[in-house]
Amino acid sequence: MNTDNTYLNALIGAIATILLSFTGISPVLGGALAGYLEGGETRDGLRVGAISGAIASLPVFGVLFLVLFLIPVAPEPGVLIGSTVLLLVIIALVFAYTMALSAIGGAIGAYIEREL
Repeated sequence: MNTDNTYLNALIGAIATILLSFTGISPVLGGALAGYLEGGETRDGLRVGAISGAIASLPVFGVLFLVLFLIPVAPEPGVLIGSTVLLLVIIALVFAYTMALSAIGGAIGAYIEREL
């Protein structure tokens, strides 16, 4: 089941992450699928898992940016700047969370593929 296209494996893992989002550990599961499909060493699993997490984060970015532009804020410049900074920090944390868990899942998936 090993394919040579890293980005295709990452895309499949990202789709699995999005579809399994109700589980709470979907980044790990999607990264594990991507790492399993990629095969190879642990480093390869980490890389494809991180790419999978980055792709899976794109819908979250879209929703958070939509919230930024649709929710009205007070006309005070300080409130606008503060809410924008807060939203950007939340986006960075979600991105880091998803990429880190997907990379861990990718390493697990590569390990499982190697051992089975």
